[in-house]
Amino acid sequence: MKSFILFLFLMLVPCFCLSQIKTGTFSDLEIQQKENQKPTIIHIYTDWCVVCRIESFQLNKDKDLVKMLSENFYFINFEAEKTKEKISFQGKEFNYLPNGNSGIHELALALLKNKNQPVYPLWIILDKNQNLVEYHEGQLKPEKMKQKLLEISAL
Repeated sequence: MKSFILFLFLMLVPCFCLSQIKTGTFSDLEIQQKENQKPTIIHIYTDWCVVCRIESFQLNKDKDLVKMLSENFYFINFEAEKTKEKISFQGKEFNYLPNGNSGIHELALALLKNKNQPVYPLWIILDKNQNLVEYHEGQLKPEKMKQKLLEISAL
């Protein structure tokens, strides 16, 4: 019985400690922008990136940040090397580019400044008119993210 209670405790505690950022897709973005224009945050990551995982945990742990992101922004988590479907974004279509056992999505390459050496995580922040307002390579800590989002919300 003790092990069952311990199991339940371990399964439920993360649910109470972490919030989840409300995420969307590129296909939803166009429809949502027509209904209610908001700034867009595109978080480009890979599943092998340790910094990406740490960052995701830190961001989801900050309840104020999660609330701010979910209410005031469209948030897209984009896995650059595993997303294989065709994506339409800003009037263009992008495909997955296979390369042996791996590959990369054309959209990730289009958004990267350094196409020869991608850096993860990558943050692309667009204003409500879909113009680039922030490009950030590498980890973005919750406090700095909040500061950026407040600046962008004021635009």
